[in-house]
Amino acid sequence: MTTLARHLATIDLLRSRPFPVAAGRSDVGDSGPGFHTTELITSGGFWDDRSRMEIVAEQFEAEREALALLLSERWGEPQVFGLYSLFTRSVEDGEEIPEPWRVLGNSVPDVHLWRVDGLWVVLGISKWDTELPYQLLAVVTETDPP
Repeated sequence: MTTLARHLATIDLLRSRPFPVAAGRSDVGDSGPGFHTTELITSGGFWDDRSRMEIVAEQFEAEREALALLLSERWGEPQVFGLYSLFTRSVEDGEEIPEPWRVLGNSVPDVHLWRVDGLWVVLGISKWDTELPYQLLAVVTETDPP
Protein backbone atom coordinates (compact mmCIF):
# COMPACT_ATOMS: atom_id res chain seq x y z
CA MET A 1 0.00 0.00 0.00
CA THR A 2 1.36 3.43 -0.91
CA THR A 3 1.84 6.15 1.67
CA LEU A 4 -1.10 8.16 0.33
CA ALA A 5 -3.32 5.06 0.37
CA ARG A 6 -2.37 4.51 4.03
CA HIS A 7 -3.22 8.13 4.81
CA LEU A 8 -6.64 7.75 3.15
CA ALA A 9 -7.29 4.51 5.02
CA THR A 10 -6.40 6.19 8.33
CA ILE A 11 -8.73 9.13 7.63
CA ASP A 12 -11.54 6.72 6.70
CA LEU A 13 -10.90 4.78 9.92
CA LEU A 14 -11.15 7.97 11.99
CA ARG A 15 -14.37 8.96 10.22
CA SER A 16 -15.93 5.61 11.09
CA ARG A 17 -15.04 5.60 14.80
CA PRO A 18 -17.26 6.98 17.53
CA PHE A 19 -15.78 9.78 19.60
CA PRO A 20 -14.77 8.83 23.14
CA VAL A 21 -16.28 10.35 26.26
CA ALA A 22 -12.85 11.25 27.67
CA ALA A 23 -9.60 12.34 26.02
CA GLY A 24 -6.96 9.68 25.50
CA ARG A 25 -4.57 7.97 23.13
CA SER A 26 -5.83 5.44 20.56
CA ASP A 27 -3.97 3.07 18.25
CA VAL A 28 -3.62 5.84 15.65
CA GLY A 29 -3.51 9.09 17.62
CA ASP A 30 -5.30 11.24 20.17
CA SER A 31 -9.06 11.29 20.60
CA GLY A 32 -11.46 13.13 22.81
CA PRO A 33 -15.06 14.24 22.98
CA GLY A 34 -15.91 15.24 19.41
CA PHE A 35 -12.54 14.65 17.73
CA HIS A 36 -9.84 12.27 16.54
CA THR A 37 -6.32 13.46 15.66
CA THR A 38 -3.53 11.47 14.06
CA GLU A 39 0.04 12.12 12.98
CA LEU A 40 0.16 10.74 9.44
CA ILE A 41 3.91 11.34 9.18
CA THR A 42 6.51 12.88 11.46
CA SER A 43 9.96 14.12 10.44
CA GLY A 44 13.05 13.84 12.53
CA GLY A 45 13.94 16.69 14.85
CA PHE A 46 16.37 19.49 14.05
CA TRP A 47 18.33 19.67 17.30
CA ASP A 48 21.79 19.43 15.76
CA ASP A 49 21.26 20.30 12.11
CA ARG A 50 18.74 22.82 10.82
CA SER A 51 20.14 22.87 7.29
CA ARG A 52 17.42 20.51 6.01
CA MET A 53 14.45 22.31 7.56
CA GLU A 54 13.41 24.10 4.38
CA ILE A 55 13.64 20.92 2.30
CA VAL A 56 11.64 18.94 4.88
CA ALA A 57 9.02 21.71 5.06
CA GLU A 58 8.65 21.55 1.26
CA GLN A 59 8.32 17.75 1.38
CA PHE A 60 5.58 17.96 4.00
CA GLU A 61 3.75 20.62 2.00
CA ALA A 62 3.95 18.42 -1.11
CA GLU A 63 2.61 15.43 0.85
CA ARG A 64 -0.29 17.49 2.19
CA GLU A 65 -1.11 18.85 -1.27
CA ALA A 66 -1.06 15.35 -2.81
CA LEU A 67 -3.38 14.05 -0.09
CA ALA A 68 -5.61 17.13 -0.40
CA LEU A 69 -5.90 16.48 -4.13
CA LEU A 70 -7.14 12.92 -3.47
CA LEU A 71 -9.59 14.14 -0.82
CA SER A 72 -10.78 16.87 -3.20
CA GLU A 73 -11.62 14.20 -5.77
CA ARG A 74 -13.92 12.66 -3.15
CA TRP A 75 -15.44 15.76 -1.54
CA GLY A 76 -14.67 18.81 -3.67
CA GLU A 77 -12.27 21.65 -3.07
CA PRO A 78 -11.25 22.27 0.54
CA GLN A 79 -11.63 25.44 2.48
CA VAL A 80 -8.24 26.82 3.50
CA PHE A 81 -8.46 28.24 6.98
CA GLY A 82 -5.72 30.22 8.74
CA LEU A 83 -5.32 29.41 12.43
CA TYR A 84 -3.07 32.22 13.61
CA SER A 85 -6.06 34.15 14.99
CA LEU A 86 -6.95 31.17 17.22
CA PHE A 87 -3.56 31.35 18.89
CA THR A 88 -3.89 35.11 19.32
CA ARG A 89 -7.43 34.88 20.67
CA SER A 90 -6.39 32.19 23.13
CA VAL A 91 -3.15 33.74 24.38
CA GLU A 92 -3.85 37.46 24.20
CA ASP A 93 -7.59 37.53 24.80
CA GLY A 94 -7.86 34.49 27.07
CA GLU A 95 -10.63 33.05 24.90
CA GLU A 96 -11.43 29.38 25.51
CA ILE A 97 -10.88 27.66 22.14
CA PRO A 98 -12.49 24.20 21.90
CA GLU A 99 -10.49 21.09 21.06
CA PRO A 100 -9.14 20.08 18.65
CA TRP A 101 -8.88 23.67 17.43
CA ARG A 102 -6.94 24.90 20.48
CA VAL A 103 -4.07 22.47 19.94
CA LEU A 104 -4.12 23.03 16.17
CA GLY A 105 -4.01 26.79 16.67
CA ASN A 106 -0.85 26.44 18.75
CA SER A 107 1.22 24.67 16.10
CA VAL A 108 -0.50 24.69 12.70
CA PRO A 109 -0.53 27.92 10.68
CA ASP A 110 -3.29 26.86 8.27
CA VAL A 111 -5.46 23.88 7.45
CA HIS A 112 -7.33 22.39 4.54
CA LEU A 113 -10.80 21.31 5.58
CA TRP A 114 -13.80 19.55 4.16
CA ARG A 115 -17.29 19.18 5.60
CA VAL A 116 -18.33 15.54 5.08
CA ASP A 117 -21.38 13.78 6.52
CA GLY A 118 -21.67 16.23 9.41
CA LEU A 119 -17.95 16.07 10.29
CA TRP A 120 -14.93 18.21 9.51
CA VAL A 121 -11.93 16.48 7.95
CA VAL A 122 -8.83 18.59 8.52
CA LEU A 123 -5.26 18.42 7.17
CA GLY A 124 -2.47 20.54 8.59
CA ILE A 125 1.28 20.64 9.07
CA SER A 126 2.35 21.07 12.67
CA LYS A 127 5.64 22.62 13.74
CA TRP A 128 5.85 23.44 17.44
CA ASP A 129 9.34 24.96 17.54
CA THR A 130 12.49 25.33 15.47
CA GLU A 131 14.16 22.16 16.76
CA LEU A 132 11.05 19.99 16.79
CA PRO A 133 9.83 17.78 13.93
CA TYR A 134 7.21 18.56 11.34
CA GLN A 135 4.02 16.50 11.51
CA LEU A 136 1.36 16.00 8.87
CA LEU A 137 -1.83 15.87 10.91
CA ALA A 138 -5.29 14.62 10.03
CA VAL A 139 -8.22 15.49 12.25
CA VAL A 140 -11.84 14.39 12.17
CA THR A 141 -14.11 16.48 14.34
CA GLU A 142 -17.72 17.38 14.85
CA THR A 143 -16.69 20.75 16.33
CA ASP A 144 -16.98 23.65 13.91
CA PRO A 145 -13.93 25.89 13.48
CA PRO A 146 -14.24 28.78 15.93
